[in-house]
This record gives sequence, structure tokens and C-alpha cells, in this order.
Amino acid sequence: MHAAALPLLRQVLVSELDPGQLPVPKIRTDADVEHWKMTQGYQDFGLFLRRLSEAVVGRFLPCPDAQDEGSIAMLKLLDALNSWIDEIPPLPTPQRFGNLAFRTWGKRLESEAPALLTNLLPPSLHAAIPFLAPYLVTSFGSPVRMDYGTGHEVSFTLLLMCLALLRFLQPEPANERELVLNVFVRYLRLCWRLQDVYKLEPAGSHGVWGLDDYHFLGYIFGSAQLRDQSEIPVSSILRPPLPPTNLYFMQIMRIHEVKHGPFHEHSSQLYAIATGVVSWAKVNSGLFKMYEAEVLGKRVVVQHIPLGGLLDWQASTSDQDLQEPDGASSAAAQAPIVSTQAPWATSALPTERQGPIVAARMPLGPTASTSLRYSGVPSVPMPGPRAHGAARR
Repeated sequence: MHAAALPLLRQVLVSELDPGQLPVPKIRTDADVEHWKMTQGYQDFGLFLRRLSEAVVGRFLPCPDAQDEGSIAMLKLLDALNSWIDEIPPLPTPQRFGNLAFRTWGKRLESEAPALLTNLLPPSLHAAIPFLAPYLVTSFGSPVRMDYGTGHEVSFTLLLMCLALLRFLQPEPANERELVLNVFVRYLRLCWRLQDVYKLEPAGSHGVWGLDDYHFLGYIFGSAQLRDQSEIPVSSILRPPLPPTNLYFMQIMRIHEVKHGPFHEHSSQLYAIATGVVSWAKVNSGLFKMYEAEVLGKRVVVQHIPLGGLLDWQASTSDQDLQEPDGASSAAAQAPIVSTQAPWATSALPTERQGPIVAARMPLGPTASTSLRYSGVPSVPMPGPRAHGAARR
């Protein structure tokens, strides 16, 4: 399915925003997580991710410079944040993780977020700044815990979605392509620099059984870039160095920069995918399901995400799922996930058309990370007890 065939992201007018419904963390229990999956905001986010993914199918890096004014403005904002790292150097402390200078960087972001958004947005959207600032502030890691994880990556992507809901960013395929290949790539590089300079610890890492210590969406977007071609096999990631032509390869090479040792030991999930999945289409479909289970469906990840305001916390009033162009829902949208296997562990190839990230009110089955080990994917050696900690440089 092409991005143009997906439903258009809804529009929210500034006049519709309720000052009494500013976004704040709302998820405290597993029941809150289940409510979150039924909200309009969750459905909007699933559609937004699908549209971003479809927009980059068959498109590779390097890409042309951004042309959309909104994308250009976002790049300038990220460049400004990057310059702060030079102005706030790490303190000469013998700490392996969490240089205290990051707290200074984070406090500056918190204090200057309204001004940054004022410069970003036209005057007509300034009333939306209190609804956007919480996402900007939580996009780059926690200055309190001095860590970074997939929840912070979610916050940045939600910021982009909120800007699209307001139509500061236009939800059109060409512009969405720029958001991934220009803006998101710049965001990744900024986050990598923050992690390196301030030695940020992975937030809630799954160790060797996690997909990546810090990020997830780069693998989804990268597998989408590679989805419809057959010249580059999935197993090619096992033969570094890899050219930076797509986000999946970039993420793999980032792992090689920060970890050492056998790849199958410190990155067993990615190794299992590379040796057990027959196509990039299956990788992309499986990663969407894993993202829904391991990131958006995990309380420890989403409990810090601000909800409300533009990210509507009310249950969706529509039972209509994301549908294919002919109006027929995909198989994934018609039945709950009940298999004990990982999404990429089945032998059948995926259908050409993919369903939503999650259908409204769809219960979840077992998570991908726990089932992958017992799914029939070629087994990998079990890392020793020091594998995760010793793997990091």
C-alpha cells in the first residue's frame, strides 16, 4: 500500500484545543495501557507511522535537501540543539554512564522549549505551544535518570505527528518522506551524539534480547526502504561495513560503533532476523507488530509519555480500522494476535498489503522478544552473563 492510499491524517484546529487538557503522563497501570490502545491518539499515531513508512519505500540515502518549509524549520531546531552540546561540554568525571552535564543540557531545553517553538511556528499556531512543549522536552532523554530509550523516540515522533495534525507539517507523501529521510535522520544523529558525549544509559534495556539498546523506528523505516527490492537480502547486514543508504544499515553500523564482540551475542534479535527471515517485507511487517507489543504496549515505556490535548486521550468513537483501498480490512485487522511465534517466525510470506499497526480494541498476544527465542528461528548461542554489559565500549 502506498502512502497516498492510506487515509489522510485528521486535522486539528488550534481553536479546538482545550487549555484545561494539556498533555501530561496519564499511564500508571496496565489498565491505562489498555485504555491508551483504544484512544483516538493511539489510532492517529498508528496511521502516522504507517504513512511515514510507506512514504520511504524504495527511497534511499542520501536524499535531496528538504524543500518543505516545515521540515526545514525542524532541521534548524535540531541543529540549534546540537550546538548546545558544544556549549555544554561533558564534565571531567569518571562516570561510565550519565555525565552530569546532560542535566544542564536538559534544563536548558526545558527552559527554552517555549522560545524554540515560538521561533518554529507561525503566530497563528502559537496558542498550541503548551500542547507541543511536553513532547519536545521529552524527546532526547531524561536529565533526571540520565538515560535514553524508545519512549523518548516515541515522544519526538509524536511531536512530528502533532505538528502534522495542526498542518504545520503537511501529511503528504513527499513531505512525509522528508520527515523520515531528512528530519528523523538528523534527529538520530543528534541523539547518538548526546548518548556518546554525555554517556547516556539505555532506558529499560532488554539486554541482548532487545532489538536495540536505544532505538526502534529506524529499523522500521529502514526495512520499509528495502521492502520492495530483492537485490539486497536481509542477511546482508551480517557483512559489514554497510553503506549508509538506508536507516536499517545505519542502525546496524551504529551498533558496531558502540559494541564489540560477536554480533550474534550482543544483538541476538537482529541476528535471528538476518538468518531466519526471507524478505524485507516480512521484516517490516514483523517489526511493526513487535513495536506495538514491545514499545507502545509496555507500561514501563509509555508511562512517561505526555497524553491529552492533541494526542486525544478519549476512547476512539469510530470502530473503523485502517482499511485497504478497496475497503476490505487486512487479516491482521480482523483477528487478535494469538500466535506464540514471533511475527517473522512463520514460514508463509506476508500479504502484499499491510494492515494497521493495531486494529481498534485488538487484544495483544505474546510479545515478540520473548517468543522469538522459541519460535523456530535458527537458534543463536546464548550470551554469557557479561555479554550485554561487556559489549559496550
